[in-house]
Amino acid sequence: MSGRVGFVSLGCAKALVDSERILTELRAEGYELVPGYQEADLVVVNTCGFITPAVEESLSVIGEALQANGRVVVTGCLGERPETILERHPAVLAVTGQADVDGVLQAVHGVLPPDTDPFTRLLPSSSGRPPHTSAAPQVKLTPRHYSYLKIAEGCDHRCSFCIIPQLRGQQRSRDAADVIFEATRLVAGGTRELLVIAQDSAAYGTDLRHRASEVGGRAIPARLPDLARELGKLGVWVRLHYVYPHPHVRDLLPLMAEGLLLPYLDVPLQHASPSVLRAMRRPGGPESHLRTLRAWRQACPDLTLRSTFIVGFPGETEEDFALLLAFLEEAQLDRVGAFRYSTVDGAAANELPGAVPEGVKDERFHRLMELQHSISLERQRAKVGRSIPVLIDAYGDEPGTVVGRSPADAPEVDGTVVVETDGTVKIGDLVEVLVTNADAYDLSGRATRVLPITPNVPGF
Repeated sequence: MSGRVGFVSLGCAKALVDSERILTELRAEGYELVPGYQEADLVVVNTCGFITPAVEESLSVIGEALQANGRVVVTGCLGERPETILERHPAVLAVTGQADVDGVLQAVHGVLPPDTDPFTRLLPSSSGRPPHTSAAPQVKLTPRHYSYLKIAEGCDHRCSFCIIPQLRGQQRSRDAADVIFEATRLVAGGTRELLVIAQDSAAYGTDLRHRASEVGGRAIPARLPDLARELGKLGVWVRLHYVYPHPHVRDLLPLMAEGLLLPYLDVPLQHASPSVLRAMRRPGGPESHLRTLRAWRQACPDLTLRSTFIVGFPGETEEDFALLLAFLEEAQLDRVGAFRYSTVDGAAANELPGAVPEGVKDERFHRLMELQHSISLERQRAKVGRSIPVLIDAYGDEPGTVVGRSPADAPEVDGTVVVETDGTVKIGDLVEVLVTNADAYDLSGRATRVLPITPNVPGF
């Protein structure tokens, strides 16, 4: 073995995918991955730098790792601002930027040289091998039955509250063939739900001018509807995240009706007041958003809609906030996440006038969540008495119970379904569940049968 490496992954699902890539390469080079600071020879911390609380969390974790271990390599979004890290923690061994797999490997090599013994390495020397084409089993940080699938990196939007383009650069999409190859490998390895992610999934392929790449003798354009159709053919759940309301999103709805995609869209709208949206440098307004949502639901009546909103943005008046509440009342979204506005170093919004007091932010946040709680509760209760498919994630606290998610529930951000079974249902199974109870976030019910999952990949 080359040495023992501890690893901490912070931030969003996109950062988690970066962590999986780094860990896969470390494991392929013979490093042992260990769960704690004390037993590690070195610790890697993959940081988040999106908003101020995330920066503070990252800096705190770096400090913990230094105190407990002493040898720390820092990577990730906050690594794009090394001065912020080094000012607080000058003792770190190295700082690399987001998705910098090679930079992390070089930093680790400088302290723990890689194993060169051909009898203990998982792979031959990487010299001459294209980067990140490891044939070793991929290290996953999610359960075996679901996986995040990143289709693009970076972002071309210039939202005034966000510094993602500064941290992660311009949009850089992967060719469709590359994405489909990875998805096929994941499904062959046991993945039963693919969670498609990017900073703006609907913009996938625009930077490539939607160029085609070859998959099984067919040319597949780098365009989200085309890619989604191919992923849907793999025979597992496919869930789309972070889909901005571009016009071509309507082309995804027939795929949902065909069962190739889960009827679920995660659309970050952020606000409804035209004046606040202009200050955010975001498109649309309440009327256009409502027209879009109505059209989507007309095309796919079972569609679950999730969105996120910011309250207390600079200049947000009580009238602006009332517009947001009225929009939510009319939109009847299934899932809503809300955030109190906080400043981000380097964001244009920091210079906007009209800062909203923290107490007002809190009050508006609670009013919004109270309203959405009642909306979500009503929509959840409408599911009682229906039979729904549920993918099982874990065993429950009570004997014979399991916990899973329906098509309306993404991991970590949405609710769960607690299921009574005969004791034979396993993690990763897909079961039909008769819903017997509901609250605003979670459901419970009784399993009536196990549903087949038939992945359409070689070997099945």
